[in-house]
Amino acid sequence: MTDHSQSTAPEPAGRIVLLTTSHRVAPGVLSWPAWQVLHAADRVLCADPGHPQLPYLREAGVEVEHAAPDAHELVEACAGGRTVVVLPGGEGDRRLTDGLARLAGSGRVSMPGLELLPGSYDLPGARLLDLVQVMDRVRRECPWTSRQTHRGLAKYAIEEAYELVEAIEAGDREELREELGDVLLQVVFHARIAEEGLPAAGEGDGDGDEEGDEDDGAGTLGAFSIDDVAGALVEKLIHRHPHVFGDAEAETPEDVHAHWQRTKAVEKQRESVTDGVPVGQPGLALAAKLAGRARAGGVAVELPRGEGIGYELLELAARAEAEGVDPETALRAAARVYREAIRAAEGVDG
Repeated sequence: MTDHSQSTAPEPAGRIVLLTTSHRVAPGVLSWPAWQVLHAADRVLCADPGHPQLPYLREAGVEVEHAAPDAHELVEACAGGRTVVVLPGGEGDRRLTDGLARLAGSGRVSMPGLELLPGSYDLPGARLLDLVQVMDRVRRECPWTSRQTHRGLAKYAIEEAYELVEAIEAGDREELREELGDVLLQVVFHARIAEEGLPAAGEGDGDGDEEGDEDDGAGTLGAFSIDDVAGALVEKLIHRHPHVFGDAEAETPEDVHAHWQRTKAVEKQRESVTDGVPVGQPGLALAAKLAGRARAGGVAVELPRGEGIGYELLELAARAEAEGVDPETALRAAARVYREAIRAAEGVDG
């Protein structure tokens, strides 16, 4: 009689699913694949009893065990082809993932399938939420930042804007990204200060420090937040782009400009074409802007004549604007050439 030995099929190794979620997405808002895995899993484990997803999982009928298994224990929990879902904390679980990597690399353990499943995804702009949160904490806890005011920060907005222009003109992409961040910081910083409102006139600390006092002489002003700033901007963009969000048509950039100007005229109800032109901007830019407003508004006015270089510069700026040239940009370009000529004459490289 021949003895036939029976071969035993290897036991299924199972499956480990690390379910990650974004703190920038509201808890309970999970992808459909995530809900499918959670409902079908043999066990769902979470080491953090305060995990923000837990109340929503309980409400959805998903039983979650508060457990923090190590790599060996987690592999054993998958024996027999079981699926175990692990909800890492906000910072992840480096101890567990490193342990699983070591086991897999040892070659001595039959490893279950390992899957990283994003349960929620960041939408474009999600990191802006992080920026708002960080700015809020810095405003509350930093001795310098907590004392800043709109007026004290104004000079930095100007400096950062010039540095942004310099990065654009230099064509340096890395520098451009950094300078855009610095300009964005000014926006978020001012919006965070605005959440606190403005003090009534005369309520400064009285030490005369421009970085710490603010007295706008307008009494207490209402607070607003970065959401109010963004919301108003969204409304403005939609309103001024009827060819994108409405039924208007625009085939050329000139058509778009005409839409923009008509909409602004209705919104602002200005008495003069010069209203809204900041007189504190650099002189060449101011002269060109005024000339452009007068030309676009059909205001027939001769350039003032007088003695001195100022009137000559005014005429040059108006001429540049009429020819579609930004005089500030043109002068900076010429100045950079002049700068390099000076350095060359000095024997300075670069």
